[in-house]
Amino acid sequence: MLSKERNGILKVKKNSLQVAIFLAFLATAGLFYVNLGAAFLSAFVDGLGVSRSEAGFITSANKYGAAFGGLIATFFVKYLKWRRSAYILILLLITIDSLSFFLSETNILIGVRFLHGSIGGFLVGLGFSIIAKTESPDKVFGMLVAIQYTFGSIGIFTVPKLVGVFGPGAAFGALIIFSLITASMIPFIPDYDDVSKTDKSKANSKNLLLIPAVLSLLAIFLFQSSNMGIADYTIELGKENGYSVNYLSNVLTVANIIAIAGALLVYKVGTKFGRAKPIIIGTSVAGLFTFALHWTELASVYFIANAITGITWAFTIPFLLGLCAALDKKGQVVIFAGFVSKIGLASGPLIAAMVIGESNFNAIINLSTVGLLLCGLIALWPAKKSERLN
Repeated sequence: MLSKERNGILKVKKNSLQVAIFLAFLATAGLFYVNLGAAFLSAFVDGLGVSRSEAGFITSANKYGAAFGGLIATFFVKYLKWRRSAYILILLLITIDSLSFFLSETNILIGVRFLHGSIGGFLVGLGFSIIAKTESPDKVFGMLVAIQYTFGSIGIFTVPKLVGVFGPGAAFGALIIFSLITASMIPFIPDYDDVSKTDKSKANSKNLLLIPAVLSLLAIFLFQSSNMGIADYTIELGKENGYSVNYLSNVLTVANIIAIAGALLVYKVGTKFGRAKPIIIGTSVAGLFTFALHWTELASVYFIANAITGITWAFTIPFLLGLCAALDKKGQVVIFAGFVSKIGLASGPLIAAMVIGESNFNAIINLSTVGLLLCGLIALWPAKKSERLN
């Protein structure tokens, strides 16, 4: 539904489904390559002929750049006109993705993709700052997860096939298309009041619970790095066990679509059972089915493991972020949690790239399993603490 604002320009209504979708696109565009997951890494292996470890360094540079950009955004976003800034940032992303078509040297790609990640991370921070001003941020973040998994599934299905025909440029082309779609939505997003105009009386006077907050941030880092460490190498793991790229892209697409159920379950359940139980269940199940990837030669195990770990990823991370919010009602820990999350997403593939060698997938699986189980143990006490506070 469209409505006219005071300046007479047509915008979607602030509480509509459309605005949730548009804001979800805006907050996804800068990090869409993360949702392509293993397809993005394999594009460098298959398209450029670089080693698996070199490809891991390239994708990690993109994610570390996003973490850097997200950190910078926390200090400067409030001083910017968000709509104009979004246009500029998307234009820069498209320019760098277009330039990447012509690059093949690993070290140059690492630098260029770090720059791309920095700009994208800033755009994500900008998007999050707008979502925070909506009346129902939780619903918008739920839509964000749904958009990421849906279009990530489409990307995983199509990009590996297109790379086989057009080379690694197909991956960059997918990012450009998503950026263009996002840019077309920006004019219809309604204006939101500045943060400074919001009711500051909502801030809780309780002091920050430092130790539980630090443990919660550590848990988020372990969860994101452990998941992404194995996720980026999922296609390579399948290829190592004799599966074709077409088969793998089809299987992972279906698994990614199934994973949307995790986000929907969070929306349905909320904190009805607290946070400790969902986090322990989510991390334990994730660890179990990550370990099951040792039996990737069994096609059914490979598919089920990827589907279940996708569900637990979408299910658990909202509770971990909600935990940070509960421990600091002013929201400072949650903002920093976004930065820690990106560092985790970048560190997982980096650590995996360091240990994989030629084909040491067992080490990656074991490290990811331990990290997920450790995450649950570390988050248990802060989660129980947050329940007592509430």
